[in-house]
Amino acid sequence: MYAVRRWWDDTAGGLPATFWYLWAGLLINRAGAFAMLFLSLYLTDVRGASIGLAGTVVGAYGAGGAAGVLLGGVLADRWGRRATLLAAHLATAGLMVALAFSRPLFLIAVLATLIGVVHSMPSPAFVAAIVDVVPAERRSRAFNLQFWAFNLGMAVASLLAGLLAEASFTALFLVDAGATLAAAAVIGWKVPETLRLARLGPDRPLEPKPTADHQPASRPLTRSVRPRRPGLHTALTDRTFLVFVGLTFVLAVLTMQTSTIMPLAMRADGLGPSAYGLVVALGGALIVIGQLFVPRLIDRHRKDVVLAASTALLAVGFGVLAFADELAVYLGAAVVWTVGSMLAAPPNAQINADLAPPQLRARYQSVFYLTFPAAAFVAPTLGGVSLQHLGDLHWLIVGGLGLLAALGHLLAGPARERHVAALRQATRQEPTIADRVPSA
Repeated sequence: MYAVRRWWDDTAGGLPATFWYLWAGLLINRAGAFAMLFLSLYLTDVRGASIGLAGTVVGAYGAGGAAGVLLGGVLADRWGRRATLLAAHLATAGLMVALAFSRPLFLIAVLATLIGVVHSMPSPAFVAAIVDVVPAERRSRAFNLQFWAFNLGMAVASLLAGLLAEASFTALFLVDAGATLAAAAVIGWKVPETLRLARLGPDRPLEPKPTADHQPASRPLTRSVRPRRPGLHTALTDRTFLVFVGLTFVLAVLTMQTSTIMPLAMRADGLGPSAYGLVVALGGALIVIGQLFVPRLIDRHRKDVVLAASTALLAVGFGVLAFADELAVYLGAAVVWTVGSMLAAPPNAQINADLAPPQLRARYQSVFYLTFPAAAFVAPTLGGVSLQHLGDLHWLIVGGLGLLAALGHLLAGPARERHVAALRQATRQEPTIADRVPSA
């Protein structure tokens, strides 16, 4: 019993109530958010689009997401985290209903672009709110639980989605809209605005205020961490941060293969939507079972080493698909890349939070999360053409790209840690209220 309690404390203990309401909203949203996973199959099987055109329309969804994630970051820092989350969820529900009953391919492409915008807006707001309310020493477990909730919802969604797609694609879009509304209800009911917490300064342990007889020596900001302009410009000119973002983009391109190119490859091998749903559900089930054990496994290792190992596993998993022609091979490859995703999630989110100045937290998050809609555009747009003309060689190229990114993490890691240390020293101020928020 003591061992179980200690494991639970290490995994989920000491987190504030607001985090758990955010977690619940994310879980509800993902349990029903499966419509866009099947957009490529919907376009080719129901609307008669070619593989190349389907990739372009799905890419439009990613292009919209690129704008949405930046918009979400700016609004979350100016307007508020809660307001941004509510607006994005309500808009998503309405657009998803419209997509369910749309027929012309041009209109579907427009709606997919707009859904990309509102789907991506919550990402920086969600993470910024978590960083606002969770003390720095507990964020790794919070991000691990966030990733777990995302995939727990996806595991449920994928099993149901494969069956629903066999019967009615319209039902996919309507169930997605309903789940989005339910998530908005939880956020609107229980999640307060957390923006004021970020404006009080960075997180650090509570220290006594200096007296008149003992004023600490001022520490000028180093050139590498002094923001030249308080806005997106700061994040977009932070070279250390941008190197990390670039490596995350490669990881995102790899993971996007699952929802964009892999279903087309499986169809070419004679496997239907239910088989694809089973592969996606297996990955989600592995994360649901094993993700809560990841923090104790990786905490004693350097973040750059963990990210290098996890990216290499993703590269191997997708590279194996060059030799896949039956469901068993797809399932085995899914195990490999899922383990890589599980290991990557906590350090990736923690590094992202560490590199962001508190007053620009959501803007940095928006630039970081820009990698995912950008990958959602690049992966299907180039991947559809690559799969059509190169066949199985496409998967070997994806695997080689992942191995290069793994090497990049090893090379960039030491400089990144020095940058984080300099940023923490340069921004030492009063603690945020997040350090005083009571645990649930």
